[in-house]
Formats: sequence, structure tokens, C-alpha cells
Amino acid sequence: MEISGLVSALVIGAAVGLLGRLVLPGRQHIGVLWTLVVGIAAALLGSLLASLLGVGATRGVDWIEWLIQVVLAGLGVAGLDRALAGTERKPRLRE
Repeated sequence: MEISGLVSALVIGAAVGLLGRLVLPGRQHIGVLWTLVVGIAAALLGSLLASLLGVGATRGVDWIEWLIQVVLAGLGVAGLDRALAGTERKPRLRE
């Protein structure tokens, strides 16, 4: 993979991660780095899933592929937020 491919994957991952956060109601308690990681993973998985469904290579903008990626990012952000909230918000016992 070339540098341009890596940079474009980061940019697309960031865009997909941010769009995934925007479609979720309320505030998420994960940072920008986790949003970027979830976005990159969602972009890669969404591209793979779109290819398997036969909608990965279309003329013009691949709206269906983008939709799949954003939905996966939303699910990933929500799942990670819930997983991290469970570890951070446990009540502590007072001694």
C-alpha cells in the first residue's frame, strides 16, 4: 500500500466514523481516536460487504456502499460506547 492509499483510508475512515457518530442520538463517550479506528474498520468492512452484495463497483458515487459503511460505523460507535461505559461507570464500594 502506498502513502496515498494510507492517507485516503484515514480520511475516508474519519469521514465514515464522524457520520456514524452523527446518526446516533445523544452524546457518545468515546474519543476522536476511537471514532477514527471504528470509521476505518467500518469503511473496510462496508467495502467488503458491498462487494459481496454486488454493489461495490457502480458508476458514479457508490451511495449504497457509503450507506453500509455509515450504518456499520454507527453500530460500531454505539457498541464501543456501551462497552466502555460499562467499564467506567461501575459504582465503587465505599469502605
